[in-house]
Amino acid sequence: MKNKNSLLKYMLLPFLLLSVVSAQVPTYLNPNASIDNRVNDLLERMTLEEKIGQMTQADHNAISNLEDINTYFLGSVLSGGGSDPANGNSATNWADLNDLFQSKALATRLSIPLIYGIDAVHGHSNVEGAVIFPHNIGLGATRNPELMREMARVTAIEIAATGIDWTFAPCVAVPRDERWGRTYEGFSENPELVALLTSPTIEGLQNDSLNSETSIVSCAKHFIGDGGTTNGYDQGNTEMTEEELRRIHLPGYIAAISSGARTIMASYSSWNGNKLHGHKYLLTDVL
Repeated sequence: MKNKNSLLKYMLLPFLLLSVVSAQVPTYLNPNASIDNRVNDLLERMTLEEKIGQMTQADHNAISNLEDINTYFLGSVLSGGGSDPANGNSATNWADLNDLFQSKALATRLSIPLIYGIDAVHGHSNVEGAVIFPHNIGLGATRNPELMREMARVTAIEIAATGIDWTFAPCVAVPRDERWGRTYEGFSENPELVALLTSPTIEGLQNDSLNSETSIVSCAKHFIGDGGTTNGYDQGNTEMTEEELRRIHLPGYIAAISSGARTIMASYSSWNGNKLHGHKYLLTDVL
């Protein structure tokens, strides 16, 4: 009997040790806990400085000291135009750069990983050897939703290969004045066509599930009216009634959200004199 009890003790020991370890894992790090519980647990643990850091996105080129990621608890990094790895523009170098940044983020007190974003609007065009597709105005001319889905899938796969999680695409601006220097970023001046091509683009980027290794978080931009500024001024003022704003510039965002877009980028422009970044009604109530 004594031998049996000893045997049972050793059989149960791994289970007991696992139970102790599991009990020590914070809720926010427990993959079996609900998302709401994980988020609430994490927020309760965060200091004000950590919350501010998580809301901060720095360009890769602005991070001269990698320890800044740890010091300021940076939540996100992006690579804008020309913000490439210093040692070369290959996919491998991009992945290594992302791994380096992530290692610094995971060394913080709460081990919150970075979100890395990039402007892969018509292909992963910052990276050497990536497939480059026509600008959105050219893609819009195809009027082919299935082609948009295939284009977005190729783009997502190539982004994922470099370790990046997030693309600032699709641009769902509705260009209404050819003098606007970013007219090529919109699919069309027709709101219905913009909405038609937005949905498959997002579905192609995000795939069936964001748990997939080749799924990338999409970002519909720039909310709202950036293609309708007076005289086509970039970062200008869109002067129109709310009814017009909704009819012309909102359908693409409705399509994006209906298709599961996880992020929306606020516009750098204004609506009737009020900057979009500070527009509570449009950002908080309408969006």
